[in-house]
Amino acid sequence: MIKFSVLDYAVIDEGQTPETALKETVKLAQAAENLGFQRFWMAEHHDVNAFASSSPELLMMHILGQTSSIRLGSGGVMIPHYSPLKVAENFRVMESLYPGRVDLGVGNTLGTPAVNKSMNEMRPRKQRYEENISDIKKYVTNTDDESHRFNEVAANPKGETNPEMWVLSTSVRTAELAARQGIGYTFGLFPHASKDKTEVGKEAARVYREHFVPSPVMEKPNVMISPFVVIAETNEQASRFAKALDLWLLGKMNFSEFERFPSVETAEKYTYTVEELKKLSANRSRMVVGDGKSVKQQLETLAETFGADELLLIPLMPGAENRQRALELISSEFNLKNRKKDNNEKGC
Repeated sequence: MIKFSVLDYAVIDEGQTPETALKETVKLAQAAENLGFQRFWMAEHHDVNAFASSSPELLMMHILGQTSSIRLGSGGVMIPHYSPLKVAENFRVMESLYPGRVDLGVGNTLGTPAVNKSMNEMRPRKQRYEENISDIKKYVTNTDDESHRFNEVAANPKGETNPEMWVLSTSVRTAELAARQGIGYTFGLFPHASKDKTEVGKEAARVYREHFVPSPVMEKPNVMISPFVVIAETNEQASRFAKALDLWLLGKMNFSEFERFPSVETAEKYTYTVEELKKLSANRSRMVVGDGKSVKQQLETLAETFGADELLLIPLMPGAENRQRALELISSEFNLKNRKKDNNEKGC
């Protein structure tokens, strides 16, 4: 049965402070847990004033202490910027404190040129992505590998359990990497608009499953599909909320056009060029929009199309109360609370 999870950006809405946004993210995670969602992941974004999620590990640690059962993860740590050993140590600490509840999701987005330069000015060379993933897996599991260049180094604290590892991607090439490394594969529908996205995703999932090699961080192949989701009581209301996401996804000035995530009112007053209107239309391939019944049908179709085990939903909507209501509607449509209760009773 398909599982549902949430990817959050710690959105700072118009008129809101970062401090309030972080508190609202904790409340959203608690709601996700109570509503039967499997995971709650935090994104990593730098130099984006509308998002407070610059450090997913710190947010994960805080939210782990404010929840009791939901898995917390990074969606994902942008590992080209960091030491694999330090990434592994961060997650070993969390896994030791909250065993069985930690997901180590990674990605390779560099950010803007300024962000990339500021985070890597002392590094002598560009980091090799698969080498970084392999290093993190070696350290986080403390695997004895005599061929590894730093085999004598341990990531402490050691423990009996390991975090799950996942990679976020939009390509078949990374699906092959995930299969070789034996980690979970998350195919993102949200990063960019593309006409061939469905075919690429289907092929990526097929290749991943066909070549998957079990590992200490993932016993069997696991495919997760991740779209933006805008859901409300009615299709009309959802369409209004989607206008804010439409405007945001133009991404002008490296997403610095707005100091805060735009409201529906800001979006409705905005004057678009002809080219921007075309981009808005193309960007709708990145999201699922509608009322509960419509979104349920769309998500079921996505899961079936890609053969997904899980859906990682991004409720990037204006207003904390609307994001929480989005989770409530999804939980209700898919009966997540009762499913979670049944699984707990069965010991799943």
